[in-house]
Amino acid sequence: MANRFPDFIIGGAPKCGTTSLHFILNQHPAIGLPDEEIHYFDADDPVTHPDFFFHKDGELIHYDNRAENGELLSHYAACFAPFADLPLVGEDSTTYLFSEVAPVRIRDRLPEVRLVFMLRNPVARAYSQYWHMVKSGRTICTFEQAIHTHLAIILGSTYLPHLKRYYDIFGSDRVKVVLFEDFIANNQAAIDGVTDFLGTSRMEVRDEASWFNKTYYPTSLTGQLALNRVGRKVVAWRYGNHLGSRRGPGVGLRQKLHHLWFTRVNKILLKAERPPPMRESTRDYLSDHLSRRNDGLSELLGRDLAALWPGFDG
Repeated sequence: MANRFPDFIIGGAPKCGTTSLHFILNQHPAIGLPDEEIHYFDADDPVTHPDFFFHKDGELIHYDNRAENGELLSHYAACFAPFADLPLVGEDSTTYLFSEVAPVRIRDRLPEVRLVFMLRNPVARAYSQYWHMVKSGRTICTFEQAIHTHLAIILGSTYLPHLKRYYDIFGSDRVKVVLFEDFIANNQAAIDGVTDFLGTSRMEVRDEASWFNKTYYPTSLTGQLALNRVGRKVVAWRYGNHLGSRRGPGVGLRQKLHHLWFTRVNKILLKAERPPPMRESTRDYLSDHLSRRNDGLSELLGRDLAALWPGFDG
């Protein structure tokens, strides 16, 4: 049987409701989606995935995403094998939007694919990504420090140039943009728009099955960052065997340690239902800076985003 590859991709942006969109679409009888984000088309991108890279005896260890690497392609294809008989197969990898290498690779491998992107107030998105990094053990610094040490926080909220590139490569008829705020306000209308775009039947979105990503925050940021310092070597192995493409006696042990850390230790302080508010001076800076980075986005989308995103002027 020939390999089955995606008919559509949910390509980002991170922390914009893509997990919930995935969760809802996965209930559609005609749609199949692997559970995890796959990141096949940008796994070797050090800008979007610095934690996919390792060093051993001075050598850079990385994923080989060249088109001729049949082994990694086989691992990618295996993700969709369980859905081979379904009318529509998709995947979501939320860094594709701002990866410089992903769009052309996607076009070359999946020339007819449709792409769905979710956007959110860029300041709120950046703050949400920071707290995700805190909770997942991937940072040991404050938000103000993270703004300039973790480049993906700003890059992930830089929508305009990356979205325009997808429009240029695939055409606007094969790119669907969903705004997080619209998605929250009316799940049903947002999902109807997506299923119409994908060319499949509409589905009923039930309230009890429409929001997947319930999250908790640390009761003490200082305490959580201290935990992250202790566990950072364990955390670093999260993507050590991405797509199941690596072998060796240490792989299973590292995976067990990673599982134990996150089920027994890391979650100890994750009890709060919301994070502390952002500093107003930081918010003012980000509102201005991210408006400049996205200047022209309202025109591109045909939507007055300033009316939807407080502080935005782009």
